[in-house]
Amino acid sequence: MKNTVVENKFKEGDEVFERTNPSQKLIVTRFQNKIYYCSVLDFPKRKDLVFFERDLMAEKPIKG
Repeated sequence: MKNTVVENKFKEGDEVFERTNPSQKLIVTRFQNKIYYCSVLDFPKRKDLVFFERDLMAEKPIKG
């Protein structure tokens, strides 16, 4: 049996952006069962949002 270690792309505390709304900064609060739970930087008391890795990006895209 082959053991493979699956690393998540983002770590807890990383600042990320949603692909469909890149103007909103998010903070990764936890990673569980291949799902990222993120809080909105401007609204920390709001419930966490849930994303798959493919829905997030590390850097805000440059408009040009």
